[in-house]
Amino acid sequence: MVHSGGLLTPQEKSVPLKSISVTLSICEFVAGVSATLNYKNEEEVPLEAFFIFPMDEDSAVYSFEAMVDGKKIKAELQDKMTAHTSYESAIIRGHQAFLLEEDMCSRDVFCCNVGNLLPGSQAEVTLKYVQELPLEADGALRYVLPAVLNPRYQLSGCSKDSCLNMKTPEVSLEDLPYTISLVATVSSQHGIDRIQSNCSLSPIEYLGDNKTSAQVSLADGHKFDRDVEFLIYYSAVHTPSVVVEMGEPTTKPDGVLGDPAAMVTFYPNIPEAQPSIACGEFIFLMDCSGSMQSPMNKQRKSPLRIEVAKETLILLLKSLPLGCYFNIYEFGSTFETFFPNSVEYAQSTVEEALRRVKLMRANLGGTEILTPLQHIYKQPSVPGHPLQVFVFTDGEVTDTFTVAREVKSHYLRHRCFSFGIGEGVSTSLIKSIARVSRGTSEFITGKERMQAKALRALKRSLQPVVDDVSLRWDLPDGLSAKMLSPEQTVLFRGQRLILYAQLTGTMPPAEATGEVCLKYTLQGESLENKVTFSLQPKLDANLTIHRLAAKSFLQIKDMGLRETTAGDKKDVVKVSMECGVISSHTAFIAVNKDLNRPIQGPLSPRDVPRPLLLRAAPVVQSFPQQKCGQWRQRRHRREKKCTSLSEGCPEKTKPCGSAKKTSVETRGPVVQDNHLVELISLQKADGSWDLNEGLALVLGMKLEDIQAALPDKDANSSSWATVLAVLWLHDNAKDMECEWELLERKAVAWIRIHAGSVRHELVKAAIALTKSSVDPAIFGP
Repeated sequence: MVHSGGLLTPQEKSVPLKSISVTLSICEFVAGVSATLNYKNEEEVPLEAFFIFPMDEDSAVYSFEAMVDGKKIKAELQDKMTAHTSYESAIIRGHQAFLLEEDMCSRDVFCCNVGNLLPGSQAEVTLKYVQELPLEADGALRYVLPAVLNPRYQLSGCSKDSCLNMKTPEVSLEDLPYTISLVATVSSQHGIDRIQSNCSLSPIEYLGDNKTSAQVSLADGHKFDRDVEFLIYYSAVHTPSVVVEMGEPTTKPDGVLGDPAAMVTFYPNIPEAQPSIACGEFIFLMDCSGSMQSPMNKQRKSPLRIEVAKETLILLLKSLPLGCYFNIYEFGSTFETFFPNSVEYAQSTVEEALRRVKLMRANLGGTEILTPLQHIYKQPSVPGHPLQVFVFTDGEVTDTFTVAREVKSHYLRHRCFSFGIGEGVSTSLIKSIARVSRGTSEFITGKERMQAKALRALKRSLQPVVDDVSLRWDLPDGLSAKMLSPEQTVLFRGQRLILYAQLTGTMPPAEATGEVCLKYTLQGESLENKVTFSLQPKLDANLTIHRLAAKSFLQIKDMGLRETTAGDKKDVVKVSMECGVISSHTAFIAVNKDLNRPIQGPLSPRDVPRPLLLRAAPVVQSFPQQKCGQWRQRRHRREKKCTSLSEGCPEKTKPCGSAKKTSVETRGPVVQDNHLVELISLQKADGSWDLNEGLALVLGMKLEDIQAALPDKDANSSSWATVLAVLWLHDNAKDMECEWELLERKAVAWIRIHAGSVRHELVKAAIALTKSSVDPAIFGP
């Protein structure tokens, strides 16, 4: 099931949403977004509406306003409980009121109440936010405008107050009554190489001599049936930089906004190093809930999520190093482990794991991810083997704060590498569990290959630990830097690092410069990266860097309405209110006091329908009907007060709809050339291949011909088979080398140990037999 953003009422009635317009401005690797939703009440009764929409976890929402019949109503950020009281009081008094807040269970979902929309009235609701853009492995910057809200599983024992437990009607894409438009401007001093999207675009217009800016928009007729994604490629992207932004002098002198703020970007030049002897304990947590039966994308014959996940898991198993320990969990409403405890990586244990992987099905109901995580943390550690947890899920979980809190409480003993599969995945879940455990997160959408991103994470998990990470500032006398970002303790090779600092003291003349140095230690060697920058602050009316710095702080301290400690809550509210960036403890409230009409009975509810999209097959788990508790309690209290002002108020409201995952017909797995998967499946745990019919089939040869071509009849047949397999990888799957690099490295190491003096002869004969153009140097000198 997929929810699109739109005005909803708690009773699930329609409100006519006419259009959604988005203005996107991307400068270097920061996006500024202004999104306006246009509504019109064509009914003869006043309305109270409920608007639910997805946001990226990294979005710093700093502005919310409404334009009603030509009058602009600017919202104020308040303590959340105070904002709730103000909203209810305004509605009872007949005022028009607007309330915007994070969902209490997840940072990537927002709720908006629109109260007292009069007959014939038009309303424009506009919110603004900024966010850092993640950097992909190929150098692309990714921007995603979330459009899809999947129903999320309610964790056992957790609050049912989330607005995600509501349901909305469905219509076909052809009957969807609203449209979306998006205009984007992209700029970079380094020049723009190209822009790609998963949606149809108008012709891209490049500006400037070196293509330093570009304008593009969604093609006409686009429906909000998928997340809108842009990939931006700059001519140069791995350039360290420091940008200093002017503060707001009218704010408190000891606050975050008053002084200039610096945004520091490093691309640490960490040399490639051999993995340490302690290989680690690897736990793979695989989502087998019903929603994993959905296709990876909306293309015809798209493979199912569960099938791609299984292939990825096989690849990971084959790429693990000798000497490590591993286990696999499959989870849904319940969970199962392949082994009672983590087992040593050996041929027998790998064979058993592969047998179980091939039997995996997306038939375990809902996404109860908290319970298997708790089970993992209760298991005894394997001495000398640091724990690395890999989580694969489509992220359909309501209470992401509770899950993140559990992961954070064990961050000293493990790292978590998380993968969000498909559109509508909870960015809050995927990014939070990686961030609090010092791991990394990846998202797989459209036609992207999960295997490549999983192997990139595995390589990072095998990297030697970078120690003694510190930042040193060299600034003029009278000026100092105070870090706003959390302490950085983990660095990965090839990863971008963004830090924020507040510059306090006396700003020097315009021509003055400063220097910042990132220092760290790798395997006993001290390394550093430096960047010199201008201390002349730039003026930005939106205070973009200050807002991003505040968001960076809030993401670490703010663990939700129920999970945040008292001390952290105080800091969260202070920074949120001061910087105007919403948190789970604050909310935007706007009241139009010009409208002052007593409520005549309850406000009438209406719905905006959502598009009917391809979804998973029926789920075994049933989802009971649930109320949106906190919202309902506020509404019920107001209706009881309402009876003293007017007639006709009902005694109680109807419960919210179920979060049940409905079903549509699914498409079966795609029939495709799986020779690479078959070859990888045949590899043994030590990195070698046996010479058998299975290998011959992949090589496209007869087994007897391969045996006859063995140059030395006394040579080990497994050495001959392994050389041929490695050549096949280079000849037939070179474009996917990042996926098989680790298992090939293990195979070459095995050959050098076991082939002995005939190694060069075997390589020469194999190249001749296969007519390969591969350089024999890949097997070593």
